[in-house]
Amino acid sequence: LSTDPTPEAILAYRLPEALEARALQLLEYKREDRLTYEEDLEMHDFIRADDMMTLLKAKTRLKLSGKR
Repeated sequence: LSTDPTPEAILAYRLPEALEARALQLLEYKREDRLTYEEDLEMHDFIRADDMMTLLKAKTRLKLSGKR
């Protein structure tokens, strides 16, 4: 966001592969009930970031559709 991305770039954004792999690893640990406290905090950071990007993408879609 600090690079002033275009609306299209915002909508196309995905986590880098290494971060996506880490998030999936944490989810697997959660399913197996073996997350450490630190990993649980890390997983919640991913969740907060995902929530923020979901909201930003929704607002960007509205803006592009002319409804805002």
